Amino acid sequence: MIQRKSLICLLSLSFCLVGAIVLVSGTGIHASENDIVAPGAQVELLADGFQFTEGPASDADGNVLFTDQPNDRILKWSLDGKLSTFLEPCGRSNGLCFDTNGNLWCCADEKNELWQIDPSGKVTVVVKEYQTKRLNGPNDLWIDPKGGVYFTDPFYKRSYWKRGPKEQDGECVYYLDADRKRFVRVADDLIQPNGLIGTPDGKILYISDIRAKKTYAYTIESDGMLAGKRLFCELGSDGMTIDDAGNVYLTGEGVTIFDRSGKQIQHIHVDAPWTANVCFGGKDRRTLFITASQGLYSIRMRVQGIGSQ
Repeated sequence: MIQRKSLICLLSLSFCLVGAIVLVSGTGIHASENDIVAPGAQVELLADGFQFTEGPASDADGNVLFTDQPNDRILKWSLDGKLSTFLEPCGRSNGLCFDTNGNLWCCADEKNELWQIDPSGKVTVVVKEYQTKRLNGPNDLWIDPKGGVYFTDPFYKRSYWKRGPKEQDGECVYYLDADRKRFVRVADDLIQPNGLIGTPDGKILYISDIRAKKTYAYTIESDGMLAGKRLFCELGSDGMTIDDAGNVYLTGEGVTIFDRSGKQIQHIHVDAPWTANVCFGGKDRRTLFITASQGLYSIRMRVQGIGSQ
């Protein structure tokens, strides 16, 4: 016969075990009472048939632009769920980001350039070389609160390039000042930098070294230079984003989410060979948009994205 006290303990233990982990069916998402995914939300395929999707970025209204890079076009997913072509050709754009003035910045690696497209559609080539030598191929970018632009410049040989061997002596991260007068290297000790994202206060920049399978955090100094490199997590990433709780989203095999301390808190499975990039969009910025292989996906979140991404 089980004593009353023992029975209560056993029942309490059973409830704890049952409530510890809840599996949301069909998504591969492990949820808890403080889950950052919206209740019952699952990954939804919005559009497919592309060759390879990349670089999602949301405008001030929450519409999401993304690239189909091999097909040399930028596409737009509107708030009302309609797909349209924003720009074709687009310089083989990869990563995208909006600034506070509504300009779209593009890592246009057809000729290894950084572009700015103003709201009227005018294209300006802002950067095309470093110290008179052609860049490797701008890949991903983030715009700080001052309007300065950070971007990664890895070397991925493209079939459409008509150029010789790479001219830069490394695969580095660069910073273009807000006044566009100063263009400098800010990180030159990474093997192959790829995704990056900064905090909205402009104090921390996260950079993925995808080949090293690590992501680092840097302190952003007042002049835009980086200091205090420290390991954030033992995982590399293609594209990255951040939410209003300070969680950092890495991509590759689905979306892996880390809190600001570098602890993994969630993984979102995406039914695609490779997940390239992510951003928050939609009217309330609580929808996570995911570019993965031939598709554009989304999932509703409890947390909210921050600013234009």
